[in-house]
Amino acid sequence: RRVGRGGTEVMVGGQPIQLPLGIKLRDEATFANYFHGPNQAVVAAVRDFADLQSEPQDTCLLLWGADGSGRSHLLQAACHAVAEVDGLAMYLPLDELAQEPPALLDGMESVELLCLDQLDAIVGRADWEEALFHLYNRLREQGGRLLIAASGAPRALGLCLPDLASRLSWGLVFQLQALDDQGKQEVLKLRAAQRGLQLNDEVARYILSRGARGMVELFAALERLDQASLQAQHRLTIPFVKREMGW
Repeated sequence: RRVGRGGTEVMVGGQPIQLPLGIKLRDEATFANYFHGPNQAVVAAVRDFADLQSEPQDTCLLLWGADGSGRSHLLQAACHAVAEVDGLAMYLPLDELAQEPPALLDGMESVELLCLDQLDAIVGRADWEEALFHLYNRLREQGGRLLIAASGAPRALGLCLPDLASRLSWGLVFQLQALDDQGKQEVLKLRAAQRGLQLNDEVARYILSRGARGMVELFAALERLDQASLQAQHRLTIPFVKREMGW
């Protein structure tokens, strides 16, 4: 599940691929740990796409949605699912790799499930867009699966290669809906439970009402409270949260 670290080579299709950065799947990024909310049908589609025992409806599935909607979580969950059946999956965050040569994608058609996160990072990069276009075609020929996450639908991203936008639009395209306040509260409780924290509804509502409302910021607040709770050996109460967060 670890793919490369600081010049480590990984073998793809019998060829060594150099990945300059350490890329690791988060252990908690699984389908079981994703709060479905209004996205139950989308999660089911990603699960089916990652099921190597079934025939995919198309070569490509593209997820799009706002930051904090869980795009990266679902891509990594798909990789975990493939790894559990001893399949070959690879997760590439393009925002970390966009400064590398697009030849990085050469040979990736041999991967059973290739997950490309943060597609926006290569939008407008003609060399990367062309490399992804050709990779898509090779995957289609070989029956591979390409799972992509982006901030918008293919034709709304501003891709400079029209053929790539067309190819991505051919496949399955799903939008992740933003969570409402109740959904965010349930996500906080789920993430807290994963950390062994007891977070009741009252405290969860308080965190949501006083702090930043984006999921990234909410998770950062929970991380901070987890550390403070562990150090103080104190459960999460409103007075404790208020004091630790400076609210």
